[in-house]
Amino acid sequence: MSPTDTRPVLVTGGAGFIGCNIANKLAEDGHEVLIYDALSRRGVETNLAWLQERHSGLITSVIADIRDEDELARAAREAKAVFHMAAQVAVTTSLVDPREDFEINLKGTLNLLDALRLRGDRVPVIFASTNKVYGDLADIDFRLEGDRYVPQHAEVAAHGIGETRPLDFHTPYGCSKGAADQYVLDYARSFGLPAAVLRMSCIYGLRQMGTEDQGWVAHFLIRALQGEPITLYGDGHQVRDILDVSNAVEAYMRAWARIERISGRAFNLGGGPANAVSLRELLAFMGKLLGREIDVRFSDWRAGDQRYFVADTRAARATLDLSPAVPWKRGVATLAQWLGESRGLKPAKVPERAAS
Repeated sequence: MSPTDTRPVLVTGGAGFIGCNIANKLAEDGHEVLIYDALSRRGVETNLAWLQERHSGLITSVIADIRDEDELARAAREAKAVFHMAAQVAVTTSLVDPREDFEINLKGTLNLLDALRLRGDRVPVIFASTNKVYGDLADIDFRLEGDRYVPQHAEVAAHGIGETRPLDFHTPYGCSKGAADQYVLDYARSFGLPAAVLRMSCIYGLRQMGTEDQGWVAHFLIRALQGEPITLYGDGHQVRDILDVSNAVEAYMRAWARIERISGRAFNLGGGPANAVSLRELLAFMGKLLGREIDVRFSDWRAGDQRYFVADTRAARATLDLSPAVPWKRGVATLAQWLGESRGLKPAKVPERAAS
């Protein structure tokens, strides 16, 4: 992964939230980066402009759809490595148009994998998968403690959900991402492609364009900063282990550096038990940051929603030698400050004690 190899690193979905942060890190390390993105998500063109201004001469782009097999093959032709982040990312959208979800997430991934296979020169590829591959976890019993669900099973409560958990795809999104996950692993097994998978929990952080359907930590903060109501689907006691994007980027970089050792493996990537927080707890903290009560409303549970997902990160931490995760309160406070400033809203006042 030496910058002296002047071939570009291809980042599909490189104008998106995690993709642009990966591209930024690659360029900071001296790599030439090729962004492949359809710019279909509202606001991501500002991420591309930010990258091009910040790293003049190192960032090039192809504005194209992952479903365009010929264009994607051209982009992959000279890449020395690929971070495959392009995706349809919302469960709700997959339920409205499951065919499009399939074509983007599964067929698009197969287009990329086959373009790399046909090159025949072992190009590393790291794939962004999701915790949704484990289904709704309905077989795990929970109890309600305060404002959060806690697993009854002691091992799950202590460490979270591990990679040995059986796959159980729910919703078209879960099926398309889960099938793509398995194709990536099988191309490593069947064709010797150096490939690995990171099954991500909820990633948040700078440059996130949060919406109600995806990027919910930023979405909550944007609504709160604007004084608008926030809708919780379900009872708000559901728990997620949120991870700052800087930690996610480190994991992707380490996966590339160790690709020959980890090829064919999938790792759960999240904040782990130390960064597990319920939606109600997160909103209460945001209210403290802003110094006002947040208007919260409730609606029905969404299809396939997990009452609890916390990643068992022990395998990823040990194998990839990851740094400790940014404490969630500190990371959320930093994101609140950035969102307030970047959107011309009153920045959140972040008491030092609140962000610790």
